[in-house]
Amino acid sequence: DKVIRVVPESERETQILRAAFSRLKVDLWQPSSPFHIVGGTVADVRVPRDTTRSLLPYLRQANIPYTILISDLQQAIENQTGGRSHRNRRSLSGYNYEVYHSLEEIEDWMHYLNRTYSDLVHMFSVGKSYEGRPLYVLKLGKRSRPYKKAVWIDCGIHAREWIGPAFCQWFVKEALQTYQTDPDMRRMLTQLYFYIMPVFNVDGYHFSWTNDRFWRKTRSKNMRFHCHGVDANRNWKVKWCDEGASLHPCDDTYCGPFPESEPEVKAVAHFLRKHRKQIKAYLSFHAYAQMLLYPYSYKYATIPNFNCVESAAYNAVNALQSAYGVRYRYGPASSTLYVSSGSSMDWAYKNGIPYAFAFELRDTGHFGFLLPETLIKPTCTETMLAVKNITLHLLKKC
Repeated sequence: DKVIRVVPESERETQILRAAFSRLKVDLWQPSSPFHIVGGTVADVRVPRDTTRSLLPYLRQANIPYTILISDLQQAIENQTGGRSHRNRRSLSGYNYEVYHSLEEIEDWMHYLNRTYSDLVHMFSVGKSYEGRPLYVLKLGKRSRPYKKAVWIDCGIHAREWIGPAFCQWFVKEALQTYQTDPDMRRMLTQLYFYIMPVFNVDGYHFSWTNDRFWRKTRSKNMRFHCHGVDANRNWKVKWCDEGASLHPCDDTYCGPFPESEPEVKAVAHFLRKHRKQIKAYLSFHAYAQMLLYPYSYKYATIPNFNCVESAAYNAVNALQSAYGVRYRYGPASSTLYVSSGSSMDWAYKNGIPYAFAFELRDTGHFGFLLPETLIKPTCTETMLAVKNITLHLLKKC
């Protein structure tokens, strides 16, 4: 299998690509559906070996230039995780935050923190996944007073975006390790609670480790089409299944049979609704594109508290860049990325959470979903600066 990049230059090329990609059942990495392919923007596509033989000559014949981003995908998958078997990743006191961890390891780690840092960490479950796995959340913060504002952070809504869960774990590690020494962190944990969900889509994430590294959706079954899963970021009750979502169960952006059909989405939505007076920020971590997005996703319109959110985003992106010079684009999701309906970020905003952001972490396509483990540390270090920035912005009345 290969990953190729095409940038259509004209309406003709755009139409050809949309038609070809829809017909050939390729796996679109960027954007998430053929519908979103537009002139002048990047399309990254994973092409199965047997399709390569027909697709590449077809593109050449149509005079559409392409570049090969990854020429041997299997090799790239093996490169991403290095020699897994050779290292002891089970010891929790020496837990390695610079490697990717399986769901089982992440859950063991959460239990460990719950036992070890009982003054700052409280672990609980908001429900069960389709396959019956617990949906664990860590509540992080000093129990200094009964009522505190809170920040919700989730990672891994899309299973194959492994850098997301890696960041959620990194955030918790940083909070616990620097709480004593960093006045900003101390202030954050004293004045706020953080609800952190390291793996939102537990079934999908597990499946991406055991069966298909590029699985995106949940794992619910569809009886009529024998296709599994719903896009958990198209399943929320906000302009559900409108533009940018698919009604077809086999598509990657399938919105589901009805809003909150997925037990994972339903459970988190229920929790957020219950705590909506307390939760002031919603942060969701995705990959890849290097963007910081805020509402709306489903329409081109300016949010009422635009100035506050825009300045928070601007400062966060600058803080992020200060670490390694990595540039992030920022802005409303609809115009910065593409229009999509039923997203968690829009839902959070619509339900009264004034700061709702979605991060698209590294990179911009060289590795795509296969960001090497050597890049976990720099990615998480810079992202940490952005998150702290947003959180401190929240503590100042905007």
